[in-house]
Amino acid sequence: MPGERDPKIVLQKILDTGIVPVFYHDDPEVCKSVLKACYEGGIRVFELTHQGFRTQENYILLKKYAQRQLPDLYLGVGAVWNTETAATFINYQADFIVAPLTMPETGALCREKNMLWIPGCMTPTEIGLAEKAGAALVKLFPGELLGPEFVQLVRPLFPNLKFMPAGGVEATTVSLTHWLEAGASAVGMSGSLISPDLVAAKKYALLKEKAQLVRKIIDRYRAV
Repeated sequence: MPGERDPKIVLQKILDTGIVPVFYHDDPEVCKSVLKACYEGGIRVFELTHQGFRTQENYILLKKYAQRQLPDLYLGVGAVWNTETAATFINYQADFIVAPLTMPETGALCREKNMLWIPGCMTPTEIGLAEKAGAALVKLFPGELLGPEFVQLVRPLFPNLKFMPAGGVEATTVSLTHWLEAGASAVGMSGSLISPDLVAAKKYALLKEKAQLVRKIIDRYRAV
């Protein structure tokens, strides 16, 4: 159950879901609506990015909301640059920590606190450092620059790691299939799923439909 924060359980939930939505908004009500729409669309993991002045306050509110209304959701925090920020959100009961780059000291803190740490990588050297620092899943960013071919070529070098591209992943059968065929175990999606226009127009029912579509595409691919 969410709250136990067993990194193996959280990792498996990410792999089972196949998609981690990435989002931030200063308005906590907008965050709640987006979170709810994704959840109703079948998504059970969500990353609130640490990129606004209200991130900490919003995370606390969203965590309480999820515990009451979205009982099997795992809520993590992204764009965590250092151990101080990681420690703050670990204290706020974050379910996982996503970093934009590989910082071994952050990985060490997460291991000490029994927390899933997902570092960002762009090169084989960074991936190797992440694995040495204890990562089981790495975020490949920017995905639009690396492309599915990078995953296909680098995956055999790291047979014990899972890869999650972020950026360059579209909510279409063609895009998702290319990444999955290349060996991606999950994908991170921000604007391609939660577009600014959709949020501004409060079209949360449409967001739910897009989330459902992405889950169906992933499930259909895996069933073949």
